[in-house]
Order: sequence, then C-alpha cells, then structure tokens
Amino acid sequence: MLFSAITFLYFYLPVTVLIYFIAPKPAKNAVLLLGSLFFYGWGEPKYLILMVISIIQGYVLGLLIDKSKRDKKEKLSKLYISLSVVLSLGTLGYFKYADFFIENFNRVTGLSMGLLKIALPIGISFYTFQILSYTIDVYRRNVDVQKNIIDFGAYVAMFPQLIAGPIVRYADIAVQLKNRTHSIAKSAEGIRRFIIGLSKKVLLANILGELAEAYRTAEDKSVLFVWLYAIAYTLHIYFDFSGYSDMAIGLGKIFGFDFPENFNYPYISKSVTEFWRRWHMSLGTWFRDYLYIPLGGNRVSKPRWMINILIVWLATGFWHGAAWNFIIWGLYFAILLMLEKLFLLKITEKLKGINHIYVLLLVIISFVIFDSLTMNRATNVIGEMFFMKGLPLTTQESVYLLRSYAVIIITGIIGATPIPKKLVLKLREIKAGAIVTDVAEPFLLVSLLAVVTAFLVDGSFNPFLYFRF
Repeated sequence: MLFSAITFLYFYLPVTVLIYFIAPKPAKNAVLLLGSLFFYGWGEPKYLILMVISIIQGYVLGLLIDKSKRDKKEKLSKLYISLSVVLSLGTLGYFKYADFFIENFNRVTGLSMGLLKIALPIGISFYTFQILSYTIDVYRRNVDVQKNIIDFGAYVAMFPQLIAGPIVRYADIAVQLKNRTHSIAKSAEGIRRFIIGLSKKVLLANILGELAEAYRTAEDKSVLFVWLYAIAYTLHIYFDFSGYSDMAIGLGKIFGFDFPENFNYPYISKSVTEFWRRWHMSLGTWFRDYLYIPLGGNRVSKPRWMINILIVWLATGFWHGAAWNFIIWGLYFAILLMLEKLFLLKITEKLKGINHIYVLLLVIISFVIFDSLTMNRATNVIGEMFFMKGLPLTTQESVYLLRSYAVIIITGIIGATPIPKKLVLKLREIKAGAIVTDVAEPFLLVSLLAVVTAFLVDGSFNPFLYFRF
C-alpha cells in the first residue's frame, strides 16, 4: 500500500486514525502495531512473517543483552550483540544481496550457479537498521531496554516510516512510546505536512519522473535532452524521497510522534560535505554513529581517516542497492569527500557562488550514476552531457520537451530552496499577512488534496524510488 494511493488516503488512513483515537491510551500502541502489520501485509503478505520474526529477534536479544549487562557478564553481552548484528545483517544480506554475490562469483569463476531470485521485502533496509540501532544502544547502555513487546513492535513496524524512512532510532521515540501528546494543533500540523509531502510526490516528482522516463525510452537524443533528463531526475529523486519523508513525519505527528527531519534543502549546499549533512540525514547520522565513529572517525592518522571514509561510503552505496552502480556511486562520493577534507574545501570556500555550481554539477552527475542500470550506460550518459558522443545540441523533440516542462522544472528548482518558506514567514510577520495566510492555508491544503486526488484517479502515479532499497 502506498501513501500516494486512493486506497490509503480514503480508506486505510481514516479507519486507522479513527480506531486509534477511539482506543484507550493503554491500547493505542497495540492499534498502531496491528494497523502497521496490516499495512505491510497488504503489499507483502508473504513477508509479514519475516517482519514478525525480526521484531521478536530484536526484542529477545535486547532483553538478553540488558540482562547480561546488569549481571556484568560482558562476554555474554558481546555474544548477544554479535548475534544481533549477524542475524540482522545476515537477513538483509540474504534477501537483498545473495543474487548479486552469486552473479559476480559466476563471472569471476566462470561457473553457472543458479540465482535464488528472491523478491526484496519492501523496507527491509530501513527496519533492519532500526532494530540494529536499538540493540546496539541497549548494549552501549544509551537506552533502557524495552520490556513490552507490543511497544517494541510498534516502534519497528510503525507504518508511517516503515517503508522508506526516515530511519527512526529507538532513542528518538523511547519516551514517546509510553507518553506522547495528542492535540488538535499537532494533528493539524501533521495533516499540513502530509499534504505538502503528498503534493511534492504527485505534482512534482511524478511529472519530473515522466520527463526522465521520456529520455530513457527516446531514440532521437541531443545534448539538451540529456541535460533535461539529468536535471529532471535530480529534482525527481529529491521530491520523491523528501515528499515521502514529509508524509511520514506528518503522519507521525497525527499519532503523537516527533520523527527526526530527513532533508534540509540539500541543493543549496556549498560543498559536498554540506550536501551530505542535508540529504537523507537519518541515514548519514546512522552510519556516523554506528560505523564511522566506532572505526575511529577522524581521531586517527590521516591515512586511517581516509580508509574510514572509504569504508563508510562503500557501505552507504551498497546499502542503496545490490548493483555496481550503487557501489561506484558510494565510491564517487567517498573520493569527493576525501578530496574536500584534504584540501578542496579550503579552495571552494573562497569561491563564492562557484562552489554552489560545483556542488550541483557533481550531484547531478552522481544521480546519473545512481539511475543507471549499468556503468556502461552511466559513462555514455555523462559523455553525452559533455559533447563526447557526437549528439546534436538540440533536436525538435528536445526543444518541445523544454517548452512543455519548463514551468515544472522552474517550480521544482524554486521548491528545492528555502525561498517559498521564507516568503511565507516574511508574510506572517505582517499582521495582515498573518491573517491572510491563516485564512488561506486551509483552502490551499484542501485544493492541493483535491488536485492530487484528481491526478491519482487519472492514473498519474509512480511508486516511491526508495521502496526498492
């Protein structure tokens, strides 16, 4: 079930919210857990048992780690945390990476081992990392162990952020699982955030995705067409993923939770380092706290520091998918970040304006790699972008597409910056402006929902990109 689906918007969500608020306080987490399992089972019924087993595994090992820690049995606690890591990453590896390893083993050895052809359980990368963060934090004594399996299950399976994040750590919502605030104001804020995220997905990401798809299937290409594709896809993936995060955060607020932000206008960054502090922040902080810092972070020799960065970004790339383009994508950013930390950042900081162009250009190239099924295709597309493949500058089709999509591209560019938010805040500083925005906002939100519904009924719909991760 998708957030951007009529079934979810007008059937599942209203019924779930109604039952949730009718339920007494002690039963709310149970309602949330059952509703989340139903939500997951709707699209992945055969993998619902995997979700339940993952919940039980994390819950039981959390208790065992806590008990061994309290009994001062350090060797036993290390055994349990090791078991948690092996089971969680082993499950993720089996479902997500088994065929990738078999394929590459066959290529290297010349053998022909049969592929397992296992369907990837939706959201497994996200909920696996959430379970791992919990057991590791219990081992580190950063959080108290959760003794209520219903509460723990609600944390792992919580449908607003189950499928594509943000990655919510147990420490972020441990208190909220027991005591959280429900109010009309918070629900209204959640509804507003959800509708904005839904609009970003349906009215921007989907339409930009159509332009990207037009390039993939076109035979008559030009340099202009390639750049239209690259820019459209770069905007498309931002509005697709940040839109989902907005919806998840908004739904969380309706149920009384405050989830961490996942995006902070990454395309205004002036360095690649800054870009990764603003893009998919919950994943970046996860790798920082559970891999980069344990490896020694930057508190080691310079060569070791570079190796730590390399390891983290290999893992980041591989986390996104079982394909070489994702690994190369991670290495690409590893090299850029190492260069910035060694010397490049000092240079770009002095180049005001140019540093912003530098980041955008590198990010656009990165998403060309990200979107390519093979590295051969990635190098071809990048070559086309920079006049190395003999393409004409323009064609009649590319000019037509530019005219057709110019408004949506410009809207996307502006929408990816803080400009709209700043304008609204400036307007609200004026008394008359505040009155106007307070009156206009409900009508605008209802209008957006109506337009989105019309698009969905008409069939303008794409699955979320990060569902495959």
